[in-house]
Amino acid sequence: MLPEAVLEQAKAEMLDWRGSGMSVMEMSHRGKEYVSIAEQAEADLRELLAIPANYKALFLQGGASSQFAAVPMNLLRGKVKTDYLNTGMWSKKAIAEAKKFCEVNVVASSEPVNFTTVPARESWKCDPDAAYLHYTPNETIGGVELHTVPEVSVPLAADFSSTLLSRPIDVNKFGIIYAGAQKNIGPAGLTIVIVREDLLGQTVAGTPTMLDYAVQAKEGSMYNTPPTYAWYIAGLVFQWMKAQGGLAVIGERNRAKADLLYKTIDESGFYKNPVDPAYRSWMNVPFTLPDEALDKPFLAEAKSAGLLTLAGHRSVGGMRASIYNAVPLEGIQALVNFMADFQKRRG
Repeated sequence: MLPEAVLEQAKAEMLDWRGSGMSVMEMSHRGKEYVSIAEQAEADLRELLAIPANYKALFLQGGASSQFAAVPMNLLRGKVKTDYLNTGMWSKKAIAEAKKFCEVNVVASSEPVNFTTVPARESWKCDPDAAYLHYTPNETIGGVELHTVPEVSVPLAADFSSTLLSRPIDVNKFGIIYAGAQKNIGPAGLTIVIVREDLLGQTVAGTPTMLDYAVQAKEGSMYNTPPTYAWYIAGLVFQWMKAQGGLAVIGERNRAKADLLYKTIDESGFYKNPVDPAYRSWMNVPFTLPDEALDKPFLAEAKSAGLLTLAGHRSVGGMRASIYNAVPLEGIQALVNFMADFQKRRG
C-alpha cells in the first residue's frame, strides 16, 4: 500500500513534472530535472535514517534477491567463509545463493520448529574467520522478526526488505543494509543498498559490473539507466514520511497497529498466531482459523468488506495481514472488527 497523498502527487505530476513539459517517465536520467529528483530522494533517505557520511546509499535494480549474490561478491574481501542465520524462507534463499561463492556456516536455524521463533543468541555458533554475518530481520512469510540488532565481531549484513523505514535503526551497527522497495518504500523495481565505504572495492573475480558496489557508488547509482520512476515515487514517500514526523512517529504507529491485531488474535479463542511472542513481526501477521474449510469464506467475505490480499503465503496457508507503513490504524480496526463479526457468525 502506498500513501494516498503520494499517489495524488504522482497523479498531479504525471503529464508535466513541475513545468518541465515532461512526465518523470520521459526524462533522461542524466538530465538536470531527473538528477534533482534523485539527489533530493537520497538526501531525504539519509535524513530519515541518519545515515553516516561514511556510508554509500545506492538506488539499484534487481530486487533484494540479486543482493543475495552481490553481498558475498562484494564483502568476502579475500575470505572464504561467511556466517548466516536461518530464520525463514528468505534466509534460506540467501544461504543457497551465497553457497555459490563461499563456504557458508549456518550459525543457527529455527527450521526444526517450523520457523516460529529465533534461536537464542547464546546458541549461535559463529565463525571468527567469517567475512560477515548475514540475517533477515523480518521474515515476511512466517511473520518472525528480530527486534534487536545482533552483536557480532564481523560486519553485519541484513536483508531489510520488509522493515526498512518502518522505525528508526542505527545504521552504524551494519556493514550493509539492503531492501527491495515494494514493502514500505515504493513500487517494485527499486532496491536500496546502504553500505559502509571501507567494504567497497574488493570484489571477487568475475563479479558483474552491475553488482559491484564500488562502481555503482562512483557512478551515483547511474552506471546504466536506473529505475527512474520507482526512484521518483520512493522520493515522494520519503517526503511523506518526513511530513508525518519521521521514523519515530511511524514506528509508534506500526507498533500500535501490530499490538491491536495480535491482541485480537490472542483474546479471540478462535484465531491463532504460531509465532513466539518475543519474535512476532510488526509488519506481517500470520494467523489461522480453527478449520481450514473456513479459509475461503473468510477471504471472500473479507474482500466484500474491502479487506484485500489476506491469504497466507502458499507455502504455509492460513491468513496473513501485511500492515506496512501506509496502512492506517483505521485499516487494522476495520480488520479486527470484521474478524470479530466473522467469529460471531462462524465460531
